[in-house]
Amino acid sequence: MTFSLEELLAIFAFSLVASISPGPVNLLILSTGVGHGWRRAMPLVVGASGGFTLLLGLLAAGLGSVWLALPGLQWLVRLAGLSFVAWLAWRLLTDAGDWGTDQRREPPGPASGALMQWLNPKAWIASLAGLGLFTAGRESVDIALFTLVWGSVCLASAIGWAWLGGHARGWLSCEARRRGLQRLLAALLICSGALMLL
Repeated sequence: MTFSLEELLAIFAFSLVASISPGPVNLLILSTGVGHGWRRAMPLVVGASGGFTLLLGLLAAGLGSVWLALPGLQWLVRLAGLSFVAWLAWRLLTDAGDWGTDQRREPPGPASGALMQWLNPKAWIASLAGLGLFTAGRESVDIALFTLVWGSVCLASAIGWAWLGGHARGWLSCEARRRGLQRLLAALLICSGALMLL
């Protein structure tokens, strides 16, 4: 059994909505694009997309049943994710506002992106929901195709967030705007972290 064109379009739409919506990973990619330019955000983008695709593939291969069977693990991932998001928000709030001018500070790399996905309950829940909707009773070739489509959409969405951040740098040359955006991003990170607990 293979996916019909309508099913592939539905998978694409589901993947796009899940991948492009603002969340901790996308906000980190955006702020990295603002601070370092979109090209220097690419290692983070690749790490986040690769980490998500690996998570999705492992959930499809059976890790999902472990996740569902261990509510304690779910809470542990939520708390770890919330701690990481709170730390990122704190860094934004206490940053001097010199995004892009202090090149000594390295942008987050691929490991940070992958870790963010693995600590993001939204990634786990969306993956399990997508797998349940589109791959139940399917053969492994279809599951691999589903994973490939969603991984590709995730990569494209992350590149879009990095590009948006990189192209907002000119507008953010004003320190007051930078500080305002930092506070907004920190607040959004805290809100997305609070949603992790729900």
